[in-house]
Amino acid sequence: MLENAPIRLPKVLREGDDAAAIDILREYFTHQVDKTGHIRTGARWDAWDPSGRRAADAYVFTTDDLVAVTLLSVQVQAQGAWLLLGERRDEMAALLTDVGPDRDLAEEHDPMTAESPAWQLENALREIHGIGRTIASKLIARKRPRLYPIYDEVVGRQLGTKSAHLEPIRLALRHDDGALHHRLLDLRDRASLDDSVPALRVLDVLAWMQGKGYVAKP
Repeated sequence: MLENAPIRLPKVLREGDDAAAIDILREYFTHQVDKTGHIRTGARWDAWDPSGRRAADAYVFTTDDLVAVTLLSVQVQAQGAWLLLGERRDEMAALLTDVGPDRDLAEEHDPMTAESPAWQLENALREIHGIGRTIASKLIARKRPRLYPIYDEVVGRQLGTKSAHLEPIRLALRHDDGALHHRLLDLRDRASLDDSVPALRVLDVLAWMQGKGYVAKP
């Protein structure tokens, strides 16, 4: 059952309130913000590919990636960008190669530990000036959106994953024969979102919107 998942689920998932979950997803991804007259910048994150090279550049960090994270309200500082795209570019490319291609975290049978390539990539990114836990997670999620969950304090607080995020989410998605993973994808489809939005992102948005106090329309 979803209520026994290894993380604290957002309220709409705990209560099985599909209508509210769908409303939240549509609010985040499709509704214009009154202040700007545009949809949220975060709603553009998943399909952002201005150069048309996202697939070709899957194993190297690029300027597109640095712009992409600004859509989620963070920014890699100049020194960090110089290191990421220059001096440490080949090192990061090798680590991305070790991580392998994008795939669903729910299909990962082995625990995500400090020895896992994805964890090693996060640690290497966090060695770069100005890149902390949140920015590192968003950079990796940009390259492997189905595999690596975004972390920030709001989401960590809502999911109860501030001390550990990656492995608890993997366990939650695999729990009960992948029930949570399949439900997240079903909610995405019922909200009429593009399949560029992975299950991890649905979970992230539901948690973030809850943390920001959004209340689904009745």
